Amino acid sequence: MTATRSGAFAGLRVVDLTTFLSGPFCTQMLADLGAEVVKVEHPGGDSSRAIPPHFVGADSAYFLSTNRNKRSIAVDMKSPRGIDVVRRLIASADVVVENFRPGVCARLGIDPAEIRAAQPDLVWASITGFGHEGPWRDRGAYDMIVQAASGVMSLTGEPEGPPVRLGIPAGDLVAGLYAGVGIGAALHERARTGLGQMVDVAMFDSQLAMLSYQSAYALIAGVTPPPQGSAHDSIPTYRTFTAGDDRMIAITANTDGMWRGACEVLGLPDLPADPRFLDPGARLENRHALWRLWETAFATRPAAEWAELMTARGVPAATIRSVPEALEESEAAGRQMVLDLDGADESIRVVGNPMRMSGSTGGTHQYPPSLGADTDQILLEELGLSSGEISALRADKVVL
Repeated sequence: MTATRSGAFAGLRVVDLTTFLSGPFCTQMLADLGAEVVKVEHPGGDSSRAIPPHFVGADSAYFLSTNRNKRSIAVDMKSPRGIDVVRRLIASADVVVENFRPGVCARLGIDPAEIRAAQPDLVWASITGFGHEGPWRDRGAYDMIVQAASGVMSLTGEPEGPPVRLGIPAGDLVAGLYAGVGIGAALHERARTGLGQMVDVAMFDSQLAMLSYQSAYALIAGVTPPPQGSAHDSIPTYRTFTAGDDRMIAITANTDGMWRGACEVLGLPDLPADPRFLDPGARLENRHALWRLWETAFATRPAAEWAELMTARGVPAATIRSVPEALEESEAAGRQMVLDLDGADESIRVVGNPMRMSGSTGGTHQYPPSLGADTDQILLEELGLSSGEISALRADKVVL
């Protein structure tokens, strides 16, 4: 029997039918918060286990980043007997999460409508590229496809350069986050009504929602927002600059007080009285002249020194760090965001869950499961199969 979990979702049972990133990211978040998550994989395993170039044992770093705190059962879902196993797992679950294309679950024999009719308290979350309705429903999608289709890539890159994909897989991660929020909302409503519901999250919709004020600029002002580069199209003092050591520093002097403070730190105390920069509109109109003055000043000191001086003056600032630098220096923030996970044969370090709650958020963090690590235990203890039945399923390659 699996160890009792603690956390906000303790006692919640989740069947995870997802692969790659959006779904596993969502279910890992649920697991971090205490849910018991059973990851159902085909006998070859989640395809993300094999993504190169970095591996720990048999599993890729990619897979290990999004599958902690879960249990794994390997089942051939193309086999009627395998589907029977999955249906029995679902029968004991509170939540199902899948990221198949629309219609695939029904073809496999786990039609959400049919199952939810028999199990009305079940919350079923589906993450797809373009949703379950509309003419785009059958289109395939990965992260970069929805970044491109949603306009996100048109905002990324330098103003005179080509569109650029975000360096993080926001198309996947944001959809996973929205699915997690939707699941939480559905469970809250279930506590009131006793009924579950379908949570339909499209990666494309999620990226459109993340356009935020840029979508308002297009819809309300009728403009085409340009690529942002390392600047902001509304706040000229929200930008990166090159410091004297050739490292970049980011400054976000958003308020008048921060604007004046930044000028003082830069040795330009008279700049706020300059008619060209008297108010936000004037500074935006004359931003190129402003940037030249600030660039000259920033070139006189190293980036880390500027960041320290700006922060002390109340102006948000940070040097632009590499990923290894950011992970190493995150220790100084005191939030314990880098976790040590110990497996049977391996140990790894991964980034943890950013949510902090006054109670426990999930207890001990568990190493991601090897493929089919919990198959026997789940079949025997939770589904009530005999050792002989399990041996027969394994002999026929229904389970691994």
